[in-house]
Amino acid sequence: MKQVIHQPKTEVGELWAQPDDGFVAIGSGLKHLLQTCFIPLILLNIVSYPLQVHAQVTTQPVKKAVSNTQNRLAQLKFPRNGAPIGRRQGGARRTGTQCPDLKTPITALVPGEETLNESESFLALTVSEYPTFWVYVPHLPTNLRTGEFVFQDEKGKDIYRTPLTLADKPGVIGISLPPSPQYALKQGSKYQWYFKVYCGAPQTTSEYFYVKAWVQRIALTSELKTQLNTSKPGEYVAYAVNYIWQDAVTNLAQMHRTNSSSRVVAEDWTNLLTSVGLSEFASAPIVARYGSEKL
Repeated sequence: MKQVIHQPKTEVGELWAQPDDGFVAIGSGLKHLLQTCFIPLILLNIVSYPLQVHAQVTTQPVKKAVSNTQNRLAQLKFPRNGAPIGRRQGGARRTGTQCPDLKTPITALVPGEETLNESESFLALTVSEYPTFWVYVPHLPTNLRTGEFVFQDEKGKDIYRTPLTLADKPGVIGISLPPSPQYALKQGSKYQWYFKVYCGAPQTTSEYFYVKAWVQRIALTSELKTQLNTSKPGEYVAYAVNYIWQDAVTNLAQMHRTNSSSRVVAEDWTNLLTSVGLSEFASAPIVARYGSEKL
């Protein structure tokens, strides 16, 4: 039986790893794309044949991007990918009155949709063994600064669980799985993850806000690998047009954080979030990334 390893609390100070020395500015990356494969970073189109996505995915056809059109990131429509579904906007587990009403709910940055009575998150795809998960955390009272990230298999068995000390300002946070074999996602398998914010000290309260989402790892095809190699450092374009949400948002969030003055990156960040109905969070700062340190 696999033993769940509980990680020590991650402080806000243990945030972003420095970008690789080989990181290229977005302007030169765009020039490289123009010179090599005529795919402008922000001028995309998509071939007219829809990508068929099934509940059980082990490989993914690659959709090609073409040039000389307006930006299409905002026009993408990420599919439901079948069951299961989660909860994109924060609900509350209340047994009393400790959890206050939040003006803006905690929100998982994942594909989904809002209805009158429900907030659904769709199954997201990744090719990464150790993906990063993104959440918008609003301004919280001082007694709501303890969070928890829980990663489970499809049957609800814990794989990874860690407490988090949250920032004192609202914004987007990322939580990465540690790069150790016991946490690696298996190709074709589905996993569920939770992000919780406790309404008080976790030792004394059973009340919390939470979001829940699902992710599935798929194969990295040779064609997608070629697209990624030719689109560096803007790999998010290739991920996005192939509906591989988890890696698209992670690559673009990293670029947005390290290139905060880039208009192109900011517009693409807005367009990507708009494509899944989360445009209201595009202007929020990326304030923290937890668990990115190598164990």
